Amino acid sequence: MFTHLVPVNRGGRVRLVVLLLVFAVLVCAYRDQTWALLSRTPALWNYVIYSPREGDVVFQSLPHGGLVDAIEGVSHSTYSHCGVVLRDENGKWAVIESIGNVHETPLFQWIFRGRGGSLAAFRLDSKYAPLIPQFKKDLLAYSGDPYDFSYDMSQHQGVYCADLVFLAFQQATNEKLGSLERLGDLDWKGHTAFIRAEANGQLPLDRVLITPASLARAPQLHRVY
Repeated sequence: MFTHLVPVNRGGRVRLVVLLLVFAVLVCAYRDQTWALLSRTPALWNYVIYSPREGDVVFQSLPHGGLVDAIEGVSHSTYSHCGVVLRDENGKWAVIESIGNVHETPLFQWIFRGRGGSLAAFRLDSKYAPLIPQFKKDLLAYSGDPYDFSYDMSQHQGVYCADLVFLAFQQATNEKLGSLERLGDLDWKGHTAFIRAEANGQLPLDRVLITPASLARAPQLHRVY
């Protein structure tokens, strides 16, 4: 019944064994801090079990805050952040994301940052495999761009997390990944104060945006973890 928790490839199984040994040593050495170690177990476990592939779109729940709660609330989803898995210039697994600005973050660090070590990974259908290099190139072209706190895709004064994935995929494939939505069509009422504070007192209900939840529903993707 636990076979789905064991990595399918040899590298993953080796990482799992090493992780269990290291974790056992840490628990013995730091008995007074055992609870702190156990609280990070989901992140460690997800890192070991998940078998990444370039082009995977990954989602997580960030620590609670006004922005995070608004994103999750209006979209009725625990997905408040997303990015795309790729190998960095050193061949290491990383996630390209827009948080602060567009940059690459080591995969383990990205998972560890999530609320409760959360991770959901979605993979593009196999027919898109030849387009992954172009998808990666288009993602990297946004490196250094600032985060768009206005969430206004029409202004192009920066990109937010889901916007980055949506735009790069569209450039690489001429297809839309997920559905664009009006803010007014989402469940915005419980977050009116926060939205007004971020929009200089305005309530931009006609603003068109893409949410992490909408990306996850894209028919081109299927969940692998």
